[in-house]
Amino acid sequence: MRTENRRIKYLTLLALLVGSGLGLLSATQTWFTIQVTDVANHAGTVTVAGSAAAPALTALSLAGLALTAALAIAGPAFRVVLALLGILLGASIVYSALAVLGDPLQAASAAITSATGVAGEASLRKLVQSTTTEFWPWFAVLGGVLVAVAGALAIVFLRAWPGPSRKYQSRFAGEDGRSAEETLAGLDAEEPETADDAEPGDEREAREAAESDAQEEPTTLDRDSAIDSWDELSRGDDPTR
Repeated sequence: MRTENRRIKYLTLLALLVGSGLGLLSATQTWFTIQVTDVANHAGTVTVAGSAAAPALTALSLAGLALTAALAIAGPAFRVVLALLGILLGASIVYSALAVLGDPLQAASAAITSATGVAGEASLRKLVQSTTTEFWPWFAVLGGVLVAVAGALAIVFLRAWPGPSRKYQSRFAGEDGRSAEETLAGLDAEEPETADDAEPGDEREAREAAESDAQEEPTTLDRDSAIDSWDELSRGDDPTR
């Protein structure tokens, strides 16, 4: 059961990591190739990268990678907040990519203006001859779906996830996730009966008397020896001989 729970946790984190990675990779690739006619009636090609078409995609993907690390060590309560954030991030990535796919010209307007010097939506549409959409926007959509699904799985299997590593727990916390106070209280409640409590009254008194005699006898001998040594010194004798 513990192995299965760990497998669920690792698969969820892997889905979140892969989804964020796909979004980040897609942002660096070409999304659209646009054929335009410049003012001299010469056809030209304008390429639009994902970072230019969907500027928020890079930041959202980086947030997903950071979320993966935080979710791996989070406790149950904080894990719910992070999982909801993951669902929101995934939905935002999907929305960013689909919005660009819905109107490529609007997303590429800045790149076309930079290449031709022509501004204005109406003017730009007259310049565009054809638009080719690459497959990278769909990779971004897939990445956003994986991030959102990973967030949902983290909530569904909230209780099945194993707790964080003991490295991130209190030094005196129990292995089952209990606090230090609860652990110490449990140890006090389970403390076994001591040997003194287990012994009958007569045997305990006899043992204590024997220990008392053993402690007093050396003390008496040491006191007598010291008196004798002092008397010898008083007579001028060397007690060390």
